[in-house]
Amino acid sequence: MKQTDNIKTTRIGVVGGGSWGTALAKLLADKGLALDFWVYEPEVKEQIETFRENRVFLPGFHLPESICPSNDMKTVVKDKDLVLVVVPSHCMRTVALQMKRFIAGDAVVVSASKGIENKTHLTMTGIFQEILDHIPPKNLAVLSGPSFAKEVAAGIPTVVAAASVDREVARFVQSVFSCPTFRVYVNDDPVGTQIGGAMKNVLAIAAGICDGMNMGLNPRAALITRGLTEMNRLGTRLGADPLTLSGLAGVGDLLLTCTGALSRNYTVGVQIGQGKKLDDIISEMRMVAEGVKTTRSVYNLSRKIGVDLPICNEVYRVLFEDFPVAQTVQRLMNRSLKHELDGVV
Repeated sequence: MKQTDNIKTTRIGVVGGGSWGTALAKLLADKGLALDFWVYEPEVKEQIETFRENRVFLPGFHLPESICPSNDMKTVVKDKDLVLVVVPSHCMRTVALQMKRFIAGDAVVVSASKGIENKTHLTMTGIFQEILDHIPPKNLAVLSGPSFAKEVAAGIPTVVAAASVDREVARFVQSVFSCPTFRVYVNDDPVGTQIGGAMKNVLAIAAGICDGMNMGLNPRAALITRGLTEMNRLGTRLGADPLTLSGLAGVGDLLLTCTGALSRNYTVGVQIGQGKKLDDIISEMRMVAEGVKTTRSVYNLSRKIGVDLPICNEVYRVLFEDFPVAQTVQRLMNRSLKHELDGVV
């Protein structure tokens, strides 16, 4: 890992110009850091250069001059101390392949994307380890937790976690991102941090379905609680620390995403619960609802390794098998009776 005596001299590249990537770029720039910012869309680059605003993905927020937008990957990642990657999970492999030629072997690479790859069932750092094989695994980190992009961009107090198997790397990420409105804790569990961040999007779709059906508050509370149980089942099977899933990247992000109207995944669920078809919902969205693709990953992974995830399985059936939502509730409520902690302890 490259050492910097002063955080403000840290050379930073941010890859991904969606709402979350833009919000984090703004946070770093507001803190006084200069950065190169890779955006896919030429119009987004032009908007930032001309208006200092990402009108496509994060309208209404001024972006400081210290953010330098570019459509050129080499410019953004070459010779950087820290590269933050914030792209949709299904794009991560392609983006990592683009980065590979240019990124230094001693750079710290941070994923702020939330998802599990469909075909390989890899986490985002798992993809990094496979593609960016010249970078030691200890230099890979994750930034995750309950954090809506618009609220971070507005300076609303937010608390997240930075995870790495190397505590020094996690603390470096902590020091780069922490500021008076954005508090960063560290942990040593990137697996749990990523499983929590991925699964909460699937469960947010389920919560949205409940609310779209006007089922009331009792079902939502039950769903969040039992959803956390499923998160623990899958996470611990993959090597996660259960305490991580009880923290910011697990239950914290789960609560936010299952109850907040700013959540795209929750919104998809609400519309499903109101009777709309998934294809119609997706066609009307410019930004990605990660939980849709992650639902497929979680479903297939759980079947592959033999982990029982009843709620996630029902979300899969609703999204991809056109199963009636009313029947999913009946199926869940009529499952065989058992101990609350079966499969967890």
